[in-house]
Amino acid sequence: MADRTERQAQATIHAGGEWLEAISGATREILDPADARPFAVVAEGDEKDAERAVAAARQAFDRGPWPGTPVAERAALLRRVADLLVRDREELGLLESRDAGKTVEEGRVDIDCVADAFRYFADLVAAEAPGRVVDAGSPDIHSVVVHEPVGVCALITPWNYPLLQASWKIAPALAAGNTFVIKPSEITPMTTIALIDLLAEAGLPAGVANLVTGPGHTVGARLAEHPGVDLVSFTGGLVSGTKVAQAAAPTVKKVALELGGKNPNVVFADACATEEGFDTAVDQALNAAFIHSGQVCSAGARLIVEESVRERFVAELARRAQKIRLGRGTEDGVECGPLVSEQQRAKTEGYVASALAEGAVLRCGGKRPAPSAARPGSGYFYEPTVLDHCHREMKVVREEVFGPVLTVETFRTEEEAVFLANDTEYGLAGAVWTADGSKARRVAGRLRHGTVWINDFHPYLPQAEWGGFGRSGTGRELGPAGLAEYREPKHVYQNLAPKPVRWFAG
Repeated sequence: MADRTERQAQATIHAGGEWLEAISGATREILDPADARPFAVVAEGDEKDAERAVAAARQAFDRGPWPGTPVAERAALLRRVADLLVRDREELGLLESRDAGKTVEEGRVDIDCVADAFRYFADLVAAEAPGRVVDAGSPDIHSVVVHEPVGVCALITPWNYPLLQASWKIAPALAAGNTFVIKPSEITPMTTIALIDLLAEAGLPAGVANLVTGPGHTVGARLAEHPGVDLVSFTGGLVSGTKVAQAAAPTVKKVALELGGKNPNVVFADACATEEGFDTAVDQALNAAFIHSGQVCSAGARLIVEESVRERFVAELARRAQKIRLGRGTEDGVECGPLVSEQQRAKTEGYVASALAEGAVLRCGGKRPAPSAARPGSGYFYEPTVLDHCHREMKVVREEVFGPVLTVETFRTEEEAVFLANDTEYGLAGAVWTADGSKARRVAGRLRHGTVWINDFHPYLPQAEWGGFGRSGTGRELGPAGLAEYREPKHVYQNLAPKPVRWFAG
């Protein structure tokens, strides 16, 4: 892995099976967010590099073997990729930690999930029937609906889960028989670069997988608008996602958007009626808000707790949050790493300042931690922060912070809890905590969010669809619907006994 990364130090654009430098010759340093020091140099592509990659993907789709490769062979390749990911788990997990700032253990778990995604889509496509027979009401008619690949797919991925989000797009795209150009985040591209090498090692034909490193306003914009691209799948922020949709509109290509969320974690008092229940709910509220320093699209950043248990719950939550061990993700004992960039930390600080100005009460955090051996002062660290006495009019409650900031709201009735949980323009995920099974199902049924957890937070299954309501996006990833995004249904109608219609007398 180290040799491969060094070899690709600047030739990190992949088109037509070759590693290339940017046409302009521009490069970018990749920084370790734990100390702000560069640890890699990659090519800085632009529109011309995007053109080159799309041309390679177009050639591979229109004239190459991959779209016509039997399903069993495509599935076998995806399984080989999963095996290679397992083989390189330690190196990839470490690279993901250095790239995105998360702990090495989180990086390892991510690699496991990436392998699971490749295996799931391999199994899904291999088990399918070749087509759906349609009853046309006559033995002389054979009618079937088949699914064909969309074509060339532009895949634009975020910086928080670089390889995981890439796999959610690449695995179904390949399973369906597409070719693709992927643009990883310009600040966390390293594990996606490594994955392209693994695809080639697994036997993927040249030109099927293409990659362009570079910024969104040049590379991403060109991919979204390019007439040679048939589908664009984007994961990222609402503003950028809106621009992607606008750029794609003139060519009427398929668009899938996963745009984040402002996710409620609703805790009813009965969930805390026992010491075990209370401990579990507090523990999970910490996980919901502070895993990966809150840089998670589904983070439970809005704690909505029943008023009767609010003071005890928040006090314990803040006490434990203060004990979270911050530091470089590669250090033993570290539980939470830095934010990904100075820009992201400054954004987080701005949200906390606005919340305090609007009347929120700081229960813990709210500042940069003191430097230490495991926590260099040059790193982008920020303490886990709990803001009490929040309300829906606050900017910090309405907008996605993408940092280690938890806001606290309270309710008295079930109706009020549901109203608060749904009072957001997003609708990605949410959770409800209660010991009452009927209440749990009732509330879950009323929450307008794409994923709802009951007495849990954050787990996902590759076989279950992922996506959101409202401004959390369009389309779905994972599950059968995630595969369907990368396919076009085609109806083939065959008349087995053709004869004249005689519609026209002459």
